[in-house]
Amino acid sequence: MPDYTLEHAHGGRVAGVDEVGRGPLAGPVVAAAVMFPGSVPDVLADRLDDSKKLKPALRARLYDVLLASPDVLIGVGAASVAEIGQYNILRASWLAMQRAVGRLPRSPEFILVDGNAAPDFGCPAQCVVGGDGISLSIAAASVVAKVIRDRLMARLARRWPAYGWERNAGYGTAIHRAGLLAQGASPHHRAAFGTVRRILQASVSPSSPPSAEQPSC
Repeated sequence: MPDYTLEHAHGGRVAGVDEVGRGPLAGPVVAAAVMFPGSVPDVLADRLDDSKKLKPALRARLYDVLLASPDVLIGVGAASVAEIGQYNILRASWLAMQRAVGRLPRSPEFILVDGNAAPDFGCPAQCVVGGDGISLSIAAASVVAKVIRDRLMARLARRWPAYGWERNAGYGTAIHRAGLLAQGASPHHRAAFGTVRRILQASVSPSSPPSAEQPSC
């Protein structure tokens, strides 16, 4: 279980940063920054963990507690599908992280980032591989980012129901791939991703004549 050891070691205002959504075939990448200016509430210290390890119901409850607590500072940022295509997924993830830190109500003095690389935040930072299972601040950020992104994809699924986003959050599950093959891409798909391109190419029969919707190349 994550704890507050790293935060105590650095002292001062330490923010944990994590992102969700590098791997999906559709939707934005979302990042969160979380800072505990005082002590971590017991209900969070006892239950926070890597968001992927938490059951959805518990994850949602912890998210509600984080947002409702006056002792928790939260910033959220995202990078769009267009930005992912323009910059690549890594740089888009960094952009989302920078936006999240910039939206914290107070500026951090030090940042703990999940992963092995980080953008320039304008203050010292430390990369922590597997940080969402080590640092409480990073674990909190992972919960916030995942809940927000999952809910966003569920809302998008109501307009684009063929891909099962309410269940797969845009990841390349069998249902999602079948929807891509049958319906083609939505505006929310990451067209620059190789997997998306290959599925779309497979959906076009080589023997089909070219048309306005299916240009030859």
